[in-house]
Parts: sequence; structure tokens; C-alpha cells
Amino acid sequence: RAAARTPPLAFAGVVPRTSRSRRHARGAGRAREASRASVMAPSKDRISYFYDADVGTSYYGNNHPMKPHRLAMTHHLVLSYDLHKKMEVYRPRRSYPVEMSQFHAEDYVDFLSRITPDTQQDHTEQMQRYNLGEDCPIFDGLFDFCKLYTGGSIDGAVRLNHGLSDIAINWSGGLHHAKKSEASGFCYINDLVLAILELLKHHPRVLYIDIDIHHGDGVEEAFYLTDRVMTVSFHKYGDMFFPGTGALKDVGGDAGKYYSVNVPLLDGMDDAGFRAIFKSVMQKVMDVYQPGAVVLQCGADSLAADRLGCFNLTLDGHADCVKFMKRFNVPLLVTGGGGYTKSNVARCWTYETAALLDKTLSTDIPEHDFYYEYYADVGYKMKVQPTNYIENLNTKTYLQDVKQQVMENLRALEHAPGVGMHEVPPDSMIPEFDEDELNPDERYGGAAGMDKLVFGDDEFYEDDKDQDR
Repeated sequence: RAAARTPPLAFAGVVPRTSRSRRHARGAGRAREASRASVMAPSKDRISYFYDADVGTSYYGNNHPMKPHRLAMTHHLVLSYDLHKKMEVYRPRRSYPVEMSQFHAEDYVDFLSRITPDTQQDHTEQMQRYNLGEDCPIFDGLFDFCKLYTGGSIDGAVRLNHGLSDIAINWSGGLHHAKKSEASGFCYINDLVLAILELLKHHPRVLYIDIDIHHGDGVEEAFYLTDRVMTVSFHKYGDMFFPGTGALKDVGGDAGKYYSVNVPLLDGMDDAGFRAIFKSVMQKVMDVYQPGAVVLQCGADSLAADRLGCFNLTLDGHADCVKFMKRFNVPLLVTGGGGYTKSNVARCWTYETAALLDKTLSTDIPEHDFYYEYYADVGYKMKVQPTNYIENLNTKTYLQDVKQQVMENLRALEHAPGVGMHEVPPDSMIPEFDEDELNPDERYGGAAGMDKLVFGDDEFYEDDKDQDR
């Protein structure tokens, strides 16, 4: 297309990824201008939002509950409410295998990069070894899918590290079950672990919070033996519910003892109980741990009416966790996660994007192209309608007992741990490029990536700088 040669800065509200030297120069002048204690609404350039249309076209297969299409629905709902005009919108770069190998085993990453639906039958032994198959199928474009959602989380962490953003949003990320050498629970590459490793280059302590209905086992396992990352997971536990981990007694080991916090919940959790225990636990965690950055995984399967969930949370109950953590004014990376009723996932993450922007949304979903009819399930309203009520088994006594045990564990941590002086590693594991010499078919896409900054007819903007008019 002719527009493919347009310089990237011509695109309304979209900031292309620049070379590291230019990013740092830009950040130096404004990085920490405003006090984080400010109660004013965040300015546009303090919140970054990552999205690539390609991530929403991935397809796990017939009858698989994971539908990346929900990401396209979320993005278009964000656009319909004009929330993109309040943020800096970025197309994430594709992460490199060498970056993934900062956590994952090289042989596992290499296998993911090579395997295809047509060749998987020839590698049954490795498929079993890496737990690939029914839950974690091989589909067309799998590794590109991993590169995109991982790139968004790492890029968000880099912006937080350099004070270029106060909040970074990547709804395509949050795949918290992936392990060092195997896929798990619809997750292949653990973008959360990689983003936390990036944040640790600049922050002595990083806090990870997980409000997905499933335990954040992959992230907890990765940092189970260290005090530099505290993981806090609020999840359904018991009745052989996946992944079966996250008991109250699982508190970490060695130097990481008491730095893994698990809040096991039962069927039917409602807003009031969830708000109360979340705020009590997280206030204590923030007081004791004093993290330099926070990663918040907002899995939407903890909402009422989720295909795989069993809680009774509304949009407000879920979003209150986001609002509460935003109040601490600590650099915040927000990701997606689970969520298997597509219309409610889009509602949830749009609602929480608005919460991060201090915006209130109309209850009536604006009419928009492509996905508007999906919201007929609740009369085109911005709300979640439970399909059937699930009895709340979380009695006041049960929640009080869980809270008391968690608080006792946190009291064992007398003060925030320190970290010795060390040389800061380079930002991510990204080689520097001379863009004039870049092979247009290798890195960003054709014409040194300029075509990747041209949006399809169904994407971002509608103003005088829109190249698709």
C-alpha cells in the first residue's frame, strides 16, 4: 500500500519503537517530572497501551476455550469509548528467542519456534516432554503469537524502568501458567516472568499480583526461592481445580520463605468478600514489602458467568482491585490472563482500562463496527450478567481464618529486603540496529517496519492523520 512508506511519526497517537538512545533522550527530560503522589488524572503520555492486530487472529482450534479473538474485541471496545485518545498506543515489537531464554530452556524455545501443525506428528516424544497437545495445541502462527504477547509485556516493563510511563497495559499478556521447560494451561511463554526479570534490572523488589481464578503457578514457581519478587495470588483452590497448587501453606522456600502469598478461595466468591480480603492483604503487603514496581495480572475468568470459572464477581468487584493498586502510585504493569466468555472479557478489560485512566464509562456500549452484536447477550450494556447463581461457600469465618494466616506470615517479614550493589544488565536482550541497514524481511516487517505502523481499516484512529482514509 502507498501509505506503507509514510514516516512513523505521522500516525495519530501512535509512538513507534525507537532506538534505545532516542528513547532515553526523550525520557530524560520528562521521566520524573510529576510527583507520583499527584491525585490529578494521568496525562496521556504517562499511560502506554500495547496492541497488535495480529495477536487477535491466532486460533487455538475448534472447541478450545482460549479465544485470542477476545483481544480484538477488547481493543475495538476501547476504541469505541475513545479511551485510546487518552493513552499512548504502541504496536509491540516481536520478542526474540534469546529474550525468552532468559527464563525458558533454550531447547524448549527452539522447539516452539520450529514446530508446526504439519510436523507435530513427527515429534510425539518432544510434544509430550514439553506438555504440548490438547490444552496447549500447536496451531498456525503459534510462535509469532508468543513473540507478540511477550514483546508487549517486556516493552511495557522497559518503559516503566526508564520513567517513560507510570502505567503500561498489555491485555494480550498474562499467560501465567507456562513453566521453564513446558507449556501449561493454554500458556506457552511466560511473559510475566520475563517482564519481572526486566523490572528487576532497575528495582530491588518487584511485586506480582494475580486475580485470575486459577493460581499463578508459573510465576510463583519461577521466584519461589527469592525475596526479590513477592507473588500474591487470589484464586479458587480445591476440588481438583486447575492447576491444583496455591495452598495457604505454600509460602516460598530458602531466601524466598514467606515471599509467596496464596489466598485460596472457594466457589461463589462475591464482590464484598473479594474486595475486603484483597484490600486487607494488599495494604499489608505494600506496607511490608515496599516494591519498586508492581505487575498485576487481571485474568477475567474470575468474573461471574465465565465458561471455566465459578465466582460471582461483577465488573466493579474485579476492577476495584485495579483501582486499589493504582492508588499506591508505584510503576504498574497491567496484563490480561484467563477469561473464556469473550464478551465479558472485552467488557472487563475495557472497564479496567477506563479505571486506569480515571474515566467513567457509559453503561450503554457505543455502537461500533465488527463486534457490537457480541454484546447483545446483556442488552448491549457494560455489565456482566450471571447465567446462574453459584452458592458462595466463602463464609466470613473461612475468609477470616485465611486472612489471619496470611497476616501472620507477612508479620514474619520484619522489613523490606535489600539487595546488594551490582551492575545493571542491559535493557532486555535486544541487539542494536542501524535501521538503514535492517533487512526488511527480518525484524519489524517490510520496509524496516514502516508497514507495521500502518493500520488496517478496522484499527486505531479516525482523524486527519489517519492513513487509511
